[in-house]
Parts: sequence; C-alpha cells; structure tokens
Amino acid sequence: MFKIVSKKVLGPDIKLFDVEAPLIAKKIMPGQFIMLRIDSHGERIPLTMVDRDAAAGTVTIIFQEVGKTTRQLGTLGPGDAVADFIGPLGRYHPMGGEHKRVLGVGGGIGVAPLLPKTREFKANGNRVESIIGARSKDLLILEDEMRAASDELVVCTDDGSYGHKGFVSDILQARLDESTDYDFVLAIGPPIMMRVCRDLVKPYGVPVYVSLNTIMVDGTGMCGSCRVTVGDEVKFACVDGPEMRGEEIDFDEMMARQDRYLAEEKCALDRYLKEVG
Repeated sequence: MFKIVSKKVLGPDIKLFDVEAPLIAKKIMPGQFIMLRIDSHGERIPLTMVDRDAAAGTVTIIFQEVGKTTRQLGTLGPGDAVADFIGPLGRYHPMGGEHKRVLGVGGGIGVAPLLPKTREFKANGNRVESIIGARSKDLLILEDEMRAASDELVVCTDDGSYGHKGFVSDILQARLDESTDYDFVLAIGPPIMMRVCRDLVKPYGVPVYVSLNTIMVDGTGMCGSCRVTVGDEVKFACVDGPEMRGEEIDFDEMMARQDRYLAEEKCALDRYLKEVG
C-alpha cells in the first residue's frame, strides 16, 4: 500500500496528492509517469509525475476528477492509501542546454506534466518561455510554479476571465509570427490542443514534442491499447513515450482510439455515483 501524505485542492475537481513511494521518488524523472490502482477491484490509470522529493520519499501527482476512478480517488486524503503505485514508467528524454531557446505550451491539466520539464529546461541553462491556459480562471493551475520556472510566462483563458482571452494556440501563433528563433517546442494538453500546436509549429521546421495521454491498461507495452501511428511506424505511448516528436503523429487515429470505451466509462461512473448516493 502507498500512503497519501498530503492533499491540496487546486480547482474544481482538480486535486494534488503527495504519495509515499520512496523507491520511485529516487528514480522517476520529468516526463515519466506511474500507474495507479486504488484497490484490487479498480482499474489502472496513468498519471504523470509533477514533482518528487527523494529525501522525503514522495511523488507528487495531479489529477482531474472525470471518470469513476478519478472521482473515487478524489475522495481519499492524508492517511489513506492506494493499492498500486507503479513506476517509473515511460521513456525519459533528457533536456540539456543544447536547445538554448525553448517554448513550452500547457493546456488545462497538461500544465502539470509541463512543470517538471520546464524546471529541467531552466536548470540546464535554456531560455524558457511558457504559455499556459485553461477554460477559465478557476481551472488554471500551477501559475506561480510555472512563473518561477520560466524566463517569461503568458497566461490565457478561453473565456477571458484571467490573462489573455483566447486559446494557448493563439498565443503560440503570435509568438511564431514575432520570431521563429526557437530551438524546441513542447506542447502538453488535450489531444486537440496538441494537434493544433503541432500543426502551427510544423511549417517552421522547429522540433515539436507532445506528451501523449492515451488510454493505457498495463503501462508496459503488453496490451497495445496505447498504440499510435507515427509516420510509417506503430509505437506505444507507454514505452516509446509518453513524450514523442509530434510532426508525424496520426492524431485523428489517436483521438478516435480514445473514444473506444466511452460507453463502459459512462456505465462505470453511473454505477459508482449510484452506489455512493
């Protein structure tokens, strides 16, 4: 069992947990993830590492309550424990100082996995410019942390309730119009956001990476649920990613694959809500 050490509410249905997992805390790197299972009857879900404290032996995760498992997870708190907390999983891509000028784009809950990568870019001597956004101000997370990790931060909301009004892709396009002197772009967020950002960056020949939040079952490449077509190759987000070069990813296929279990997910959520009243 893995004990929840602390809990914070970051916004409507958005929670932060520090989980006691000393072996993982020593090894997990920015961009990698864990597979979590609440109990022996639950499903496994992937959650990207947001932070780690090797001395305290804790790993920080952030999640948004959407389906049955995340809603149930959100009811837990300090002192509670989860049955499985497996990691580190995924491939670590070291981000050194060779990029020099980096642009990070985070949308919604995607700001959570963007933060450790931003810190890594900054620590390795890059100039880091970041764009983060959410549908509204109350859904915006980690602004202070992203500001501290960035040389420059732009914040936007879809409804204009805070910062610039519009999408992160609008700000990205404006930045590319001003200058294409970027060595690296990393976009993390909903699949449609990452696809739009990829399409905007691709004509400029700047390397663009995304972090694929695909459906995963085991997280080790055995089930094949997270397979995605990249150019003329089939890759698996759990073992080849989740960070991948975005230029040749078939987002249409990936997004269609995400909808495979919608009926089952709705059934599980309805049953859970009925059980808890």
